[in-house]
Amino acid sequence: MALVLTTASVPDGDRLAHWRDALGRALVPMAVTARGDGPFEARVRTERLGCLRICAVDADAHRLTRTAAHIAEESAGGAGAGGAGYVAVGVQRAGTATLVQDGRRAVVEEGDLFVHDTARPYSLDFPGRFTAHLVHMPRRAVNLPEEELRRVTGTAIGGGDGFGALLANFLTSLTASVPRCAPSVAARLATGVVDLFATLLDERTGRAQPEADRVDPVVARVREHIDLRLGDPDLSPQSVAAAHHISVRYLHRLFEGEGVTVARLIQQRRLERCARELARAGSAAPTVSAVAQRWGFANPAHFSRVFRAAYGLSPREWRGTRRAAVPAGRPGADPLGPLSAVEFA
Repeated sequence: MALVLTTASVPDGDRLAHWRDALGRALVPMAVTARGDGPFEARVRTERLGCLRICAVDADAHRLTRTAAHIAEESAGGAGAGGAGYVAVGVQRAGTATLVQDGRRAVVEEGDLFVHDTARPYSLDFPGRFTAHLVHMPRRAVNLPEEELRRVTGTAIGGGDGFGALLANFLTSLTASVPRCAPSVAARLATGVVDLFATLLDERTGRAQPEADRVDPVVARVREHIDLRLGDPDLSPQSVAAAHHISVRYLHRLFEGEGVTVARLIQQRRLERCARELARAGSAAPTVSAVAQRWGFANPAHFSRVFRAAYGLSPREWRGTRRAAVPAGRPGADPLGPLSAVEFA
């Protein structure tokens, strides 16, 4: 549901303070300085889409300043994952602005995109009545190196052609009508916005990689999630999709180019962990069934079948041959070395 905050019913003398508090709720805490003598009028509409904050601002001339003190106060209050953790991309729909961050000063014309990072001080100066659309993306979702972000923060990007035009039009449409959808669909749309921004960054910084070498950040997070939860017998494509707020269908689509399904990846990683533990086992080693249960195999018979299919030996045969392979005088040696690459049919 959209939250609309306005100065319309606020006494003239209280409007600036009211607007400062409204922006602190909708965006991040900032100082507000008026640039005119008449009654100040402003309105902000803010909504959530997955992990994104989406805002439309209409206001009279004023200056916004986010200082190191604002950032430190948020961090001290435990809000560092909120306001201090956003990358903002805006579209100047009407009027102009001047953005200053990281020692750069950018004049933003109507139709331009502008980018700033709420984790570092910045100012936005609007000399006249204006309309701006803003999308705040959590820095953890953007998942880009700090040095790459700093190459585009404090800059204006022309929205008249190229990829800037595509992103500007998309964000304008999105802000004008944030769709009502299920959480899994909202998460996918939010991921799409972040990916579009990352592509714009590629274009601006010249760091685009060949498609074959590019790793989808969602795929990377899914792989990490799986590796951290291999011991959970309930780990499955369904639980992985739910943890990342996406549908199972979309999860499978993400892995279409990975050469392995999510279910097979889970099984493969579990078997690798079991194989390594069985190979390292000493005189007081746990039983084969205990190793299997530790890594998420609830059924010992099923574990034995899939292990033999992968390694050509039963778990007990594997343990025996790997123990014999440990060189004399090296009881701590790892018979497998680094985790072996295993082909799964």
